[in-house]
Amino acid sequence: MIELDEVSVSLGAFSLRASLTLAAGERLVMVGPSGAGKSTLLNMLAGFQPVDDGRIVLDGADVTHAPVAARPVSILFQDGNVFPHLNLAENVGLGLRPDLRLSRDNTHAVSESLSQVGLAGMELRRPADLSGGQIARVALARMLLRDRPIALMDEPFAALDPALRREMATLVRELCVARGTTLVLVAHELRGIEDLATTLCLITDGGIVLHGNAKALFADPPTALSAWV
Repeated sequence: MIELDEVSVSLGAFSLRASLTLAAGERLVMVGPSGAGKSTLLNMLAGFQPVDDGRIVLDGADVTHAPVAARPVSILFQDGNVFPHLNLAENVGLGLRPDLRLSRDNTHAVSESLSQVGLAGMELRRPADLSGGQIARVALARMLLRDRPIALMDEPFAALDPALRREMATLVRELCVARGTTLVLVAHELRGIEDLATTLCLITDGGIVLHGNAKALFADPPTALSAWV
């Protein structure tokens, strides 16, 4: 589903080089110190960051030089981009049509997506009426609505307390399993999301220094991973 073949990029004094393969349905969680290259790698997959060398294959297609819109990915950033002046249906509907000219089928799909994240019947509410956990679910509902085989998430739980982080991680895992979605998620820590990952990856100094089965690494964390577990 995902193949990074010796991809590299140089950004001033910083450079990143990585090779990585993920099968369909795997859920990769990436950790590492600030500035190590986690978000850069995610942006390379999404198409926001052009690569200098190497090859990116997503869902069987070489997308190394493909624009963002042509890649089989949906993206969720840390802030979620939930707009306070729009109700929940409108916020989620942006995932289908930025002009919000939604057909009847579109409107039904929006309601279904909200229902999947536990917000059924809340289409007309506004973000100011929601808890932090509910706002995170709105952003997730918009991402799910795009129904792409690959989901990219950049620290989506960073602003949540430990209980909400665990709740959202469980929800994301269940939705990924139900849809067969392949996930790549950047996290600032692993506590509370242990059950989400099937694979862990540690990035430091512009390179992948650790990559393996999540259960095995959680059971016996190597010293290099100790700061994040």
